[in-house]
Amino acid sequence: MRRLAVCLFACLVSLPGNAAEVSTFTLDNGLEIVVLEDRRAPVVVHMVWYKAGAADEPPGKSGIAHYLEHLLFKGTDDLAPGEFSDTVARNGGSDNAFTSWDYTGYFQRVAADRLELMMQMEADRMRDLELTGTDILTERDVIIEERNQRVENDPGALFAEQRRAALYLNHPYGIPIIGWRHEAETLELEDALDFYRKFYAPNNAILIVAGDVEPDEVYDLAKTHYGPLDPTPGLAERVRPSEPPQLSERRLIFEDPRVAQPYVIRSYLAPERDSGAQEDAAALVILAELLGGNGATSVLGRKLQFERQAAIYTSAFYQSISYDDTSFGIYIVPVPGLSLEEAEAALDRAVAEFLAEGIDPDQFERIKMQLRASQVYAEDSIQGLARRYGAALTSGLTVEDIAAWPDVLQAVTEEDVLAAAERLFDRKRSVTGWLTKPGAQEVTQ
Repeated sequence: MRRLAVCLFACLVSLPGNAAEVSTFTLDNGLEIVVLEDRRAPVVVHMVWYKAGAADEPPGKSGIAHYLEHLLFKGTDDLAPGEFSDTVARNGGSDNAFTSWDYTGYFQRVAADRLELMMQMEADRMRDLELTGTDILTERDVIIEERNQRVENDPGALFAEQRRAALYLNHPYGIPIIGWRHEAETLELEDALDFYRKFYAPNNAILIVAGDVEPDEVYDLAKTHYGPLDPTPGLAERVRPSEPPQLSERRLIFEDPRVAQPYVIRSYLAPERDSGAQEDAAALVILAELLGGNGATSVLGRKLQFERQAAIYTSAFYQSISYDDTSFGIYIVPVPGLSLEEAEAALDRAVAEFLAEGIDPDQFERIKMQLRASQVYAEDSIQGLARRYGAALTSGLTVEDIAAWPDVLQAVTEEDVLAAAERLFDRKRSVTGWLTKPGAQEVTQ
């Protein structure tokens, strides 16, 4: 009764075959709490996920979400700069953070009896971060250098930026997480503080605790340390610019003298997993595995790498977890002597044959079994489990959706996959890119 009086929602979900039991609570200030109870080792993972990422940045301030992630390791009213991570390390743990388009997350992995200390420090920096102009300048230089290393020095990364910007005509998913360089170089202290004050609040966060813990204990600790924090008033659900009808295929050629291996890649706009309606996404997960999951047995690998020897590598990819529409991609790395134009034609021919011939029933069942096995193996990592829940929940799914996902995958039929493929492969909703050296390709008109 005490829990019901102070908690807006609480439930326990037992997931068949899973090592973890899942409990959920919501504090009065809006903080959502998910406890993944796993007693196999005296270890706990403590994560705070904010429902704000690069796609939630104000126009002209690209990179601010990732920038703020770095700044959160500066001081608070109670912690000196660097003291947070130093304290985690002194207690035998590890910590880090990450930013995506839909979320920003912070985590610590420590012995179970250090959980309260982690909560105390993480709650402190949720609302009491203290920044100076010096912090801004120093960390901004770090961000720019990170962009130099990860993007500017990698033609493949630059190519990926250009393709993504072309795929999304209006949605902020077309803006890089690390930010466009010319905007990241101008970020100011108030930019970071405005983003922080709005989004870093209990009513915009999900606390996930996984490992050797009692749900009631986690709830009591969270109420003590996170409960007093003020929510951001009037914080509405995320509403982002939407995509207009895509009426024309887009193509680009990215040339860079540093390219060692040319390749062709095509990305299609694709639906994400939607709460209560995950069937289309499940079909696309299996489609990606059928087309390019394994070079030796997949459709693209078998046809292009082995039968026709047109490729040294092929693949297909699909990221189902996304708040808004995501992408599905196929690509081919051609054998030496085969032009990118010929490679693209071979790729298209293989996909067309797949749609005409249908699905090998044995391969279909094998993939479904492999997916089931991979989900079971994933339970061995409490950190991986916590990340799976955090990414899904901050992308609009529910605990019930996560629990239902394995069965949704297993219920997919061959007809479902082919129907999803027919809807997906619309060239008007695609970007085809060639990565090559300058002057290496001639396109036949």
